[in-house]
Amino acid sequence: MEEIHRILDTIKRTDRRSVLATITQVKGSAYRKEGASMLFLEDGSQIGVISAGCLEAELLAYVPDILETGVSRSFVFDMESSDPLSWGEDTGCGGVVHVTMEPVNDVFVDHLCTLKNYLDQRTEVIHMKRFGLDGAVTDYGFLTNDRHLFGEWKGKFPQVLLDLTSSEESRKSGMKFISSIQSDVFVHTYYPKPRLMIFGAGPDARPLAAIAATTGFSVIVSDWRPAYCDQRFFPDAESILLGFPEETIGMVEFTPYDYAIVMTHNFRRDQQLVRLLSERQLCYLGILGSKSRTERLLTGEPVPMKVHSPVGLPIGAVGPEEIAVSILAELIYTYRKNKIKEVVIHESK
Repeated sequence: MEEIHRILDTIKRTDRRSVLATITQVKGSAYRKEGASMLFLEDGSQIGVISAGCLEAELLAYVPDILETGVSRSFVFDMESSDPLSWGEDTGCGGVVHVTMEPVNDVFVDHLCTLKNYLDQRTEVIHMKRFGLDGAVTDYGFLTNDRHLFGEWKGKFPQVLLDLTSSEESRKSGMKFISSIQSDVFVHTYYPKPRLMIFGAGPDARPLAAIAATTGFSVIVSDWRPAYCDQRFFPDAESILLGFPEETIGMVEFTPYDYAIVMTHNFRRDQQLVRLLSERQLCYLGILGSKSRTERLLTGEPVPMKVHSPVGLPIGAVGPEEIAVSILAELIYTYRKNKIKEVVIHESK
């Protein structure tokens, strides 16, 4: 998932100065694509990656100067070249990567914290950076779904950019030349964390919650049994909901970014959960158990959405940990597939 959530968490809680690095353009193949970010802190620590290790060391060398001058800079890394990079070997990646590094000053911190607040509220935010001829960021803005604009832009924010972000094309990350303002503008959409709701807090749910949190999901665990539904067993979950299905489902405002897994191992509760969840707005609904059990669960009840069962990719998983890996693999596959569909739709318009 996007590193921006970890980056924003770090920026909000640290007093250390930092530099934000963002890939703004890629030609050819590269480890990460446009919009990928990482954070360099003044003590040398780093959050996230934008390459397989071949760019970070070179970028780190520029951090002291950027912190000293307070001026952003852009760099072009030609991975097609046979010239050795920082580790002294040809990478063989075959692409050209443009990276912009910005000092995270007090004003930028405030705007990034506002961005975090919107993402935490499950609101998409479109980000725009305007570049000068020297490759420095001259202006930037953030625009929410409800058209709230914030950022640092000299003069009135251009209407042409508001028009651009109202189109589906805006969701494709990358650099665009805007002729009316004679400037390159980088556009990228930040999405809320995908949220995984696990209904059933038995021992087999624990590795699923832990791995999901590690891979970038916001995790909610729900169960009616206090002996199972305890924060001690799910330290990485953002919330624990104790109650019966009709109670806890009413506590959640579902969105198209949400994934749900039903795994209580109680037939009647699973049946109730599937009926309630299938009426909600979800990206993914999975049921743990055999295909024949799921068929019995769904008997007599029309389900208005696709149900994934048996849940997870068929990798021959055995035991809670392997089953958790197979489930996460399918969730990530679904997440990436949806992103690819969005790009194809945008490019065909």
